[in-house]
Amino acid sequence: MKHPATPRVVTLVGPQGVGKTTLFDSLLRATGAEVARASGGAGASADRSMTLELSVAHARFLGEQWTFIDTPGAPEFSQEARHALLVCDTALVVCDASPERAAALGPLFAFLDTHRIPHLLFLNLMEDSDGSVRELLETLQGVSSRPLVLREIPLRQDGQVVGVVDLVSERAWSMEKEGKSALISLPEEDRPREEAARRQLLERLADQDDQLLELLLEDVVPPPESLYGQLEKSLREDRLVPVFLGSAERGLGLERLLKGLRHEVPPVEQTRERLGIPAEGPPLVQSFKTKHLPHVGKQSMVRVWRGQVEDGSTLAGSRVVGLHRVDGTKQQAVGAGRAGDVVSVGRVEPLRTGDLADPQRVHHPERWPAAPPPQHQVAIVAEKRTDDVKLTSALARLVEEDPSFSVDQEADTQMLLLGGQGELHLREALEHLRTRLHVPVATRPLPIPYRETIRRKGSHHARFKRQSGGHGQFGDVVVDVEPLPRGQVFRFTSAVVGGAVPKQYIPAVEEGVHDGLKRGPLGFPVVDVAVTLTGGTYHSVDSSDQAFRTTGRLAMVEILPKLEPVLLEPILHVDIHIPREATSRAQRLVTGRRGQLLGFEAHPELPGWDILTAYVPQAEMQGFIVELRSATSGLGGFVAKHDHYAELVGKQAERVVRHHQQEAPAR
Repeated sequence: MKHPATPRVVTLVGPQGVGKTTLFDSLLRATGAEVARASGGAGASADRSMTLELSVAHARFLGEQWTFIDTPGAPEFSQEARHALLVCDTALVVCDASPERAAALGPLFAFLDTHRIPHLLFLNLMEDSDGSVRELLETLQGVSSRPLVLREIPLRQDGQVVGVVDLVSERAWSMEKEGKSALISLPEEDRPREEAARRQLLERLADQDDQLLELLLEDVVPPPESLYGQLEKSLREDRLVPVFLGSAERGLGLERLLKGLRHEVPPVEQTRERLGIPAEGPPLVQSFKTKHLPHVGKQSMVRVWRGQVEDGSTLAGSRVVGLHRVDGTKQQAVGAGRAGDVVSVGRVEPLRTGDLADPQRVHHPERWPAAPPPQHQVAIVAEKRTDDVKLTSALARLVEEDPSFSVDQEADTQMLLLGGQGELHLREALEHLRTRLHVPVATRPLPIPYRETIRRKGSHHARFKRQSGGHGQFGDVVVDVEPLPRGQVFRFTSAVVGGAVPKQYIPAVEEGVHDGLKRGPLGFPVVDVAVTLTGGTYHSVDSSDQAFRTTGRLAMVEILPKLEPVLLEPILHVDIHIPREATSRAQRLVTGRRGQLLGFEAHPELPGWDILTAYVPQAEMQGFIVELRSATSGLGGFVAKHDHYAELVGKQAERVVRHHQQEAPAR
């Protein structure tokens, strides 16, 4: 193999708690590199030993340059991992011996295969039995559409793992601390196991190569060099997943893993080809992480795909102010970044996460994943009224740094709604606003857009008359009001004959009716109502548009309480994505929140997962993701959208109305 001259990038991914960050640190130690970590770990929560944002470090192994990217494993921070995956040459998927991790890997494998990202699997379980390795691989194969192929098998002595056998070279290696290994003899008692595992590897490779298949059918043993080439090709084309063994905590198997990466990870030239990026052209970078740093400004972490970027050069029509190599929390100024490098560029304002940029313009690639819908929301206000303008700017920066946050404005109350992927995700956002963006905020109960309607019809005669010197105000209308089928919102019709209400005043009556429906007798906007103007009178001097508008509003205020007003609550259509073994628990969770189950079916993209469909009142969705994650080992998610309104009666309706009336003075 010709060693690439350009740096290669490996992104570490996997479920929370499998040892990704430990492996990340161990790989750096094994290569003699160091990474600076903040207190609690780079990108770690202050009160949890978990990674919350990606961390980048650089290393050299056997004369070659590598960049490793550690990513969060929690589903709430998956967007961060996806961004890092889309700029890497290969993903290193980390898994431990826990069978429940298999379901967690399903969405990850699906994402990797959808984007054709080459990936290897590292089983962080050297202390476990060979039987558990085989059983775990069988379980993991159930959630992977690509064949999982062992590259090595463990050797044991007195029940302890002492080494591995490389199934390509058929050499045995001892497992020593700090990732080192030494060549040893393959024990005869382990040879049958090695031959069986190697045969399986060859058969999997032969599925990808007709020439290798012919050799196997003729009982010809292919040389290791050809197998390395086939493994490299199959990995590059995302047709199989090589599996390595080791212990991140004890530093076992790391040298074998590094050599496997060295043999099989494609260089940036092949990654660029996979992504459809032409080799020729001006310098080209892609941003995969954005941060706004105090006293520094906007920093964009980029992968250089083509050419060379220098401090002071132009990207996206803006001058690069500062070019750095990032290692954990440390930044080192560098003069230039070449193809394959991961560097940080300063103050390129037009560049957003995911964007490709050449010296003159920005390109928005279609393959970049859209931000996921919010799973949890809170209403927020600036603690200081003078920070209202700063809050708008801070929220824009927050969403720019992490697009899986969202900011909306509730239509009825105009309150700002901050959405995220879970409780911890939003807690980190609030802390980020306070400490880094210097805009402390307070949270408020999430507003629910209740509505009200009427159950029966009626007629009403309303008159507005005011004399205040000079021209007075006069309006007189007769209206019929009746309920409409649910979802038809509003209809206004004029049935006036003989000019009882002149035509020029009829639009004003309709506007007044609209005004009167903005707040019904229960305190909420009124919907699904038909109003017909049937008659009235006018005054040739005192009647006006404003007078008839006021009269239309009075008609609604006076008649609606007599027509059996009833509260309506918004109902969401919810698609819940869950591992199959958690489906029954999710069903109980839905029914416990007044939800109506509509059915479930196998997930079309995730083997071993279901999609549970239900109607759930919007008022019951607050905190739903917290309980769902608890019921699904942290894996469940949902997509919700408004579907319809339904009547809410009894004590629940009384509580809503009473609470709304108590809150009214504050509004």
